[in-house]
Amino acid sequence: MCRLFLQLFLGLILLPGLAKPDPDPLQDYCIADTKSPLYLNGAPCLNPTLALSSHFTTSALAKPGDTKANQFGFSVTLTTLANLPGINTMGLTMARVDIAANGLVPPHSHPRASEVTICLQGVILVGFVDTSNRLFTQKLEPGDSFVFPRGLIHFLYNLEPKKPALAISGLSSQNPGAQIASRAAFVSNPPIPEVVLEKAFQISPQDVAKIRKNLGG
Repeated sequence: MCRLFLQLFLGLILLPGLAKPDPDPLQDYCIADTKSPLYLNGAPCLNPTLALSSHFTTSALAKPGDTKANQFGFSVTLTTLANLPGINTMGLTMARVDIAANGLVPPHSHPRASEVTICLQGVILVGFVDTSNRLFTQKLEPGDSFVFPRGLIHFLYNLEPKKPALAISGLSSQNPGAQIASRAAFVSNPPIPEVVLEKAFQISPQDVAKIRKNLGG
């Protein structure tokens, strides 16, 4: 019995650490060595003596993204190990979110990160749905912030019919991942069987084909 309690106690102590999105760094920084042939969960570190201030700065988020590149009217520009190698092992990603007039960042999720979004320009309707299917929404104006919990479906919609919107997001993982719900369902590779989509969404085979075509599938 004592052994069982000891195992339970140790499990409760270790669980919070195991549940963290990214592991804690074991040194001040680990500048990504993007030329290393090693394949790791992250990237190998440069020798700290080779660290430069330029490894910790980037202009990647300075330029607007192309919101015409997809049918939804949005663009997301991310910090990566290529444009900000000093972010390696920090458990962070920054994102610039450009949204065209009445554009939409469609319902999607980040399996490995929570997200906080700050509206810098325009008026953005944001929201997420929790696991009880409860919807939380808020209209953001410049200076307002909103938090999206890790793994939950969320969206951003530009309420302005004539002006673009701009937001900056911080995510709690070096590799948060992103999965757009509609594309995951209708344009996966290989495709989900039509009968599954018909029953899941209560639609006809013709509807499945139309949605797939509209989404580029």
